[in-house]
Amino acid sequence: MNKYELAVVLTAKIEDEERVATIEKIKGYVERFGGTITKVDEWGKKRLAYEIQKMREGFYYFIQFEADSDAPAEIERRIRIMENVIRYLCVKQGE
Repeated sequence: MNKYELAVVLTAKIEDEERVATIEKIKGYVERFGGTITKVDEWGKKRLAYEIQKMREGFYYFIQFEADSDAPAEIERRIRIMENVIRYLCVKQGE
């Protein structure tokens, strides 16, 4: 099992309930592909470094999880097509 961190930026134009549902869906993907979530860090609404899709702000989330090496690619494939996600990045954490 490897340790990973998934950074997700959601659109700022999203309602609270929809934002929570989107994060729950992402957490569900992690668990579906054999991952175990160890920590979810919500940073809230922050200014983006540059404009993305005519937006200047987004909601930042960092999800730390443990999974085998196949899981991140499958999770990213699902997140890529979610309309409320404007950016994402999954990285393997060092030992």
